[in-house]
Amino acid sequence: MQHLSGMDRARNALEKGERFPVGALQPIVADSWQRCRDIDLDPRGTPRHSVVAFSDVKHRREANAAMRLLALAEMQLLHSQIAGSNFMIALGDADGIVLDTISDQHFADSEAGRSIIPGSMWNESERGTNALGLAAMVEQPVAIYGREHYFACHGHLSCMAAPIFNSDGDILGLLDASCAHEARQEHTHALVRMAAAQIENGLIYRDHSKSFVFAFHPRVEYLDTLSAGLISVSLDGEVVSINRPGKAFLNGLSTAPGSHFDMLFEAGFGPAVDGLLKGGVIRIRDRAGSGVFMVCRQIGERSTPMPKRSSPSIPALLRKEDAPDFVSDDPAIKRSLNDLAEAARLCMPVHITGETGTGKELMARHVHRLSGRTGEFVAFNCGAVPEELFIAEIFGHERGAFTSARAEGAPGLARMADRGTLFLDEVADIPLAAQTSLLRFLDTMEIRAVGGQKTQKVDIQIVSATNRDLEDMVAQRQFRADLYYRLNAFTVRLPALRTRSDFAGVVRHLMEKMAPGTPVTDAAIATLSQQKWPGNIRELRSVLQRALVRRRADYIDESCFDEAGPVSDLSRDCCDECRDRPLSRAKCQEIRSVYQKTDKNISRTARELGLSRTTVYKHVRTAA
Repeated sequence: MQHLSGMDRARNALEKGERFPVGALQPIVADSWQRCRDIDLDPRGTPRHSVVAFSDVKHRREANAAMRLLALAEMQLLHSQIAGSNFMIALGDADGIVLDTISDQHFADSEAGRSIIPGSMWNESERGTNALGLAAMVEQPVAIYGREHYFACHGHLSCMAAPIFNSDGDILGLLDASCAHEARQEHTHALVRMAAAQIENGLIYRDHSKSFVFAFHPRVEYLDTLSAGLISVSLDGEVVSINRPGKAFLNGLSTAPGSHFDMLFEAGFGPAVDGLLKGGVIRIRDRAGSGVFMVCRQIGERSTPMPKRSSPSIPALLRKEDAPDFVSDDPAIKRSLNDLAEAARLCMPVHITGETGTGKELMARHVHRLSGRTGEFVAFNCGAVPEELFIAEIFGHERGAFTSARAEGAPGLARMADRGTLFLDEVADIPLAAQTSLLRFLDTMEIRAVGGQKTQKVDIQIVSATNRDLEDMVAQRQFRADLYYRLNAFTVRLPALRTRSDFAGVVRHLMEKMAPGTPVTDAAIATLSQQKWPGNIRELRSVLQRALVRRRADYIDESCFDEAGPVSDLSRDCCDECRDRPLSRAKCQEIRSVYQKTDKNISRTARELGLSRTTVYKHVRTAA
């Protein structure tokens, strides 16, 4: 007889309506399964996908503005800590309704990612056993792994959620990390709990910026960690708030707001403050006789809070020297990069093509790094120099070689690039008369200054780039065929931004360079992804810069683009149900676009997108 695991036996019992085997499930999971069964949820069915209106999401965000501000910063930190794990981080309110998400591209494009969107409801009665809904219900951190989810369709996911409490012990929100079950990281649950605790501590500093904040712990070395108690005290010693670790340390004593410092600690408020304001750590006993160490973290009446940032120690990942300084997760770019290092080491001329703004110079600089050359990277815009001066700019000129020559002569860019890289940008603009000289140079790597007699051998990596079709120019005899074949020994084709599968990574990369640590929500990225981006990455950078100027908080969400130029008209071509839901709207527009391209064939649209015909019909029934 085939041996079944405890989970196999539990799933069989669930689907057959039988009693769950003892010990096969966590008690919290078994209880949840039973509640779901009691309300007749079918574990093999499809969960309800209830989503509240976006206007309601905005209202909920405004009601939780302080928590959301701190949470988005923590979500950004979590994103950097567990990047590459096929994951999504979600912030929910106390009702289990998602307010914001930050995820990697792979998870965001998955069916699960498309269901965890702002406004989606994750209570148990809607979605069955899940971490976010359970954490809200039991008011404690919860992890649900794989097939512990009630619905079988969620069996490939692992979810970890932790509640966020205010100082009165009420739930303000929920922090959740969801990832593919096979990619789960054991430390993720701990990171989520730490992030929730950091948000709670941050709220104490933010909400009580005019009060003293003291940290205390029985062991002095733990004063700078998240396990330390935090107590906020008014200028006359009245307790304003205290975090959960602090309440645990003072268990049995009255820690309610309105009680006095003297009721908690033997030394008394005045003497304690005198010692703390000297900047050191004091030893003090609580009224139950236990000794703790205490330090001042915020002085009363300060205009700005001064939280001591405590974050888990995560070892930094060392970037390989060959790693590009740009996002390269798109398959087209990965294919181009596969053999690029070997081509650069062999000194093969590299030709880069792509629309304007796609990052051709960044790729050229990457080629220079891969080549390992010790010389300079010298860039030359071939279209920015008059035809009669082109050769002199490349090869240099002797003193008085021609009418407008420099009095002292010039070495030329080729000499400057010796043992380095010469980047010929806008190579399609090389004058026809100069193409012969450049071809000879590429064949011999010998240069002779204009007006000079001596030749000099150089060692140069040649990289060229253009946004024009050189093959077409060759056919029209506007560009020499032999020069074209010499330049494109190895070709790198950069895709347009609108076609890139790693669009989210590009947005986050640009934002990290312009405003390090600034969170960017998935809804913001979905809003941006709907544009055509004729200016590609250069245009995207400008839009993000305008959003940074217009933002009213320390994060970027979809509201930052309401008046940010070309991304304002985003509700076009989607059904009425999705119009006010940014992530739903993005998917709806994709469905309707494919529907039009397939001559309004619902079956073909469903096949191309991997969706059911019912889903496609729901979004296209009003399409023209």
